[in-house]
Amino acid sequence: MISQALASISVENTTMDRSLIAAAALLLSVGMVMVASSSMDFAFATYGDPWFFVKKQCLFLCVGILGGAIIASVPTDIWQKYAGVLLLVGLVLLLAVLVPGIGKVVNGSRRWLDLGPVGIQASELAKFCFIIYFASYLARKNEEVKARWAGFFKMVMVLGLAAILLLAEPDFGSAVVLSMTLSCMMFVAGIPVFRFAIIALFGVASMFALAYLSPYRWERIVAFMDPWSRQFDSGYQLVQSLIAFGRGEWFGAGLGNSLQKLFFLPEAHTDFIFAIYAEEFGFVGAILLVVLYGFFVWRMIALARIALSRQKLFSGFLVFGIAGMFAMQAFINMGVASGLLPTKGLTLPLISYGGSSLLICCLLIALVFRVSWEESEIE
Repeated sequence: MISQALASISVENTTMDRSLIAAAALLLSVGMVMVASSSMDFAFATYGDPWFFVKKQCLFLCVGILGGAIIASVPTDIWQKYAGVLLLVGLVLLLAVLVPGIGKVVNGSRRWLDLGPVGIQASELAKFCFIIYFASYLARKNEEVKARWAGFFKMVMVLGLAAILLLAEPDFGSAVVLSMTLSCMMFVAGIPVFRFAIIALFGVASMFALAYLSPYRWERIVAFMDPWSRQFDSGYQLVQSLIAFGRGEWFGAGLGNSLQKLFFLPEAHTDFIFAIYAEEFGFVGAILLVVLYGFFVWRMIALARIALSRQKLFSGFLVFGIAGMFAMQAFINMGVASGLLPTKGLTLPLISYGGSSLLICCLLIALVFRVSWEESEIE
């Protein structure tokens, strides 16, 4: 049993993991600096205010911290109790965004809920809801999902429905992140490996079919394989990102000295902010950021192991799922920017500009802090 194996590992606990708090604060600080560095010229040319995006990011950060404080004040037992309600909320959000007049189309995708002066990305809110629900389900039905196919297929059906709704927007990147995150949660919960082989085969076949049958997705894959052959067409963004990495060399051009952010690299302050970071801080700086993300995720996994060792299954699965989500999304974003993976519209957690992403990341971290505080109270 994988969950029992994880729970049996002895992990030293600390009172309210300060290193986890420090890592989150450092990532947020790096993010605010990079949003300013990568967006000022574009903001001035577009809105006449170089601080336009920085101000909005600061506003969402304040809202995220306030919301996080509220989230962290709610005991984990309450989140587990109302996990079913959150599942319905997540599904309703993904359905609502597809309704004309409610969902707003941006760059050809209907991913945003139109709330007047602000827009909220439904998939980000759905991640929050689904992670909590799956952690609750795995904790309540742990023996059933490990021993019976029926319990396993119930989860697969919910995951499949969520993926279908995300693909209808279309939001292929979020569908992949959510599917991989929830699959990792099921794996840690002790579901037999053979069942994952079935899911993996089905998932790979489905992704290939979706890519092959969708012209724009297939073009992205072709451009990813040889971006220089399409450097002024579908491969333009990746080529400009690779140029940014090349200019960074070992130690970077220095903070604020990126050339690619000067209207060469589209979405420089959102999806491709890692390329600007690598250009300004170089290979060494990029490695340090990867290490920081790794440390952040490792501390969450360590906390999850503590909870599982105390048979706090919901808390353990919840924190592990949040750690998996951060790890998957950071890996995919960095992989896309560096040419390791085909282009996906995913932000770099806590770093990229984006109110919805930043807000949900703050709320998820608040849940982790809540679990950390509850586990320290047991000491």
